[in-house]
Amino acid sequence: MRHQIFTPCLLLLVVAAACGSAQARTGPTPHAPEPGNPCAPGSFQRLGTAKVAFAAVVRVRRATVARRPGARPFATFGRMNQNRVSTIFSVGGARLDGRCYPTSYLVQVPKRPNGVTGWAPARQVALAKVRTRIVVDLSHKRVTLYRSGKPVLSSRAAVGARATPTPTGSFYVNQRLIPLDRSGPFGPGAVGISAFSNVLTGWTQGGPIAIHGTNAPWSIGKAVSNGCIRLPNAVLRKLFRQTLNGTPVVIRR
Repeated sequence: MRHQIFTPCLLLLVVAAACGSAQARTGPTPHAPEPGNPCAPGSFQRLGTAKVAFAAVVRVRRATVARRPGARPFATFGRMNQNRVSTIFSVGGARLDGRCYPTSYLVQVPKRPNGVTGWAPARQVALAKVRTRIVVDLSHKRVTLYRSGKPVLSSRAAVGARATPTPTGSFYVNQRLIPLDRSGPFGPGAVGISAFSNVLTGWTQGGPIAIHGTNAPWSIGKAVSNGCIRLPNAVLRKLFRQTLNGTPVVIRR
């Protein structure tokens, strides 16, 4: 999956809108039932642990998400998002048929309000397994990357100012962006997440949040940003290389 390259002016308009992905399966993945105990049609299987998460990659021109399986959709998504990278959902579980195949997935989508979930038909997406996880601790102004449950990278960070706080909650990486001007305010790249600012609602693309580099290294360890999380550029490069689309992101106080 390619990385999207932006001109400096467009990146500034995007405001670090918050590409490698885990390899996605091309069809639904069956749940393995116990011998002689087939799945009940409509049963629910939770997916993901502290070590492994799942992402859904949209593979049709128009994917739909509804409040419940089979209901009228409240949101639609293209195969590519507005930044022309693959649309990704985070997967929390699956509704199964009698053969233990998913008919729909419970997904989190990059849409307001933060953390909104719904059901996406299994035929519209491909499932991917992700072993990375990011935890952002706002009180300690620290970002930690985990792989298979073990910390592999940790760094001080700049976080949102009091007037423009970084939103808290459970999100996921939905895109990775590289600016043409890698010495600019976003440094060498931005790991976009599915969260949006709770106060900057009028910004381009709805005020998305990202973890990105910076041309203001003095800001690291302070609460000074418009809601995004800034890392030293050397650390951001490592995080960017190791973080796949679909990676869970927990932001806590």
